Amino acid sequence: MKPFGYVAFAAGLLASSGLVSAAHAQAERYRPPVADLEAYSPEPLPPGFSVQHTDVDGPVFVDQNGMTLYTWPLNNLRNGNAGDRKNEPSSCANEKRTVTTGLMSPYPGGLLLPDLETRPTCQDAWPPVYAAADAKPVGKWKVVQNADGKTQWTYEGMPVYRSALDHKPGDVVGSSRRWNRGDSGSHREIIGPSPDAPPAFDVRTVATGRILSTDVGFSVYTWDGDAANKSNCKGECLKIWRPVAAPQTAQARGEWGIIERSPGIKQWTFRGKPLYTRIAETRFRSLEGADIAGWHNVYTQVDPKAPADFTVQDTRVGEVIADKTGKTVYQHRCGDDAQDQLGCDHPSQTQAYRMAVCGRGDADICLKTFPYVIAAPGAKSGSRIWGTMWIDPKTGHAAAANAPGALHVWTYRERPVYTHGLDKAPGEINGDGWGEFNGKRNGYKGFFLRDDFLNNAG
Repeated sequence: MKPFGYVAFAAGLLASSGLVSAAHAQAERYRPPVADLEAYSPEPLPPGFSVQHTDVDGPVFVDQNGMTLYTWPLNNLRNGNAGDRKNEPSSCANEKRTVTTGLMSPYPGGLLLPDLETRPTCQDAWPPVYAAADAKPVGKWKVVQNADGKTQWTYEGMPVYRSALDHKPGDVVGSSRRWNRGDSGSHREIIGPSPDAPPAFDVRTVATGRILSTDVGFSVYTWDGDAANKSNCKGECLKIWRPVAAPQTAQARGEWGIIERSPGIKQWTFRGKPLYTRIAETRFRSLEGADIAGWHNVYTQVDPKAPADFTVQDTRVGEVIADKTGKTVYQHRCGDDAQDQLGCDHPSQTQAYRMAVCGRGDADICLKTFPYVIAAPGAKSGSRIWGTMWIDPKTGHAAAANAPGALHVWTYRERPVYTHGLDKAPGEINGDGWGEFNGKRNGYKGFFLRDDFLNNAG
């Protein structure tokens, strides 16, 4: 992958070509601490917009201030749907919701929402990205006029937002990166440019990075037994592994190359390594092929490692991040059942749901059931996605540094991580699925790197 200096240089070239405005090349960008950054396909952008590399979500679109951009895709829930429809005005209103809508059975509509005095409006939590009155469509970017008369940018027909939780370029705090939809509610999604990959491939975000697969979803692998731009997989090897064939018309470009296995038979390479699929694979974006010695999944960008205070452990259902003693680490997932589907998993948001699930509303019980993972004073993560914060354990909200009773805790995407009181030995995972809808709507899920039961790639 090209070094970061190339990214800034390329931004200047794109500016001069008219694909992005000149302001983009001058913007200060955040560079994730990873060895390789995912290449992307440039496309026309509105004035002031650009592309920013992030720790775990690859390249994303950002506004003139470098803030990550999101959309709110319509999601079918149990008793209806929530989100935006393509080519229609935003559904994110500037009014405070006060009751549930009953979209998630068995809960009825009309129940009073908690902490109404501090509950934001949808637009407070997700500020619309407004366009100038005379804004013109640019490529996939168009505008829509909302009910309030204001004009909002859309991308591929979907209204575009920022997150009130993001504070500086490179932040992706607005996303809690949930892979399960439906029972987990209707969530906002980060938007970004298409990966610079041939049509035969796809790139998706999983728990370990941006994984490469075929266009139908099967994982792509490389082998240590190959040489640079040369395949040594022959005979018995070909009974297990299938070279990813390149069509006769395919052309090498960027990090993508083509080798000739035999006269007229071509194979794709990525970063100099020949690519294969595993013939026996049945799961999409599987990690199982990497269990075979010498074989590896392919990533366009790998997630930063967890801080030194954490370990990786095998459990009965997959591989998880654990604390330094080996106890499984958990994340709290939460979205309320109001029409605007606001989050409740960040310390700045209501903690009523979490407290109800972990301790029947009693903060002391919560601390025993799901204790925070404590960070030492001055602990550093080495990445933007991992961090620390001070928490008031009585309320679950952020506290001033060294405030009486406050805890200094580890966070992921600015959300505290936890262990479970019933886990006694490394590999135990008794807290997974604790809460509503097996922890998807409001509850705790193990911090999976690999989930062999539900979703192999986490």
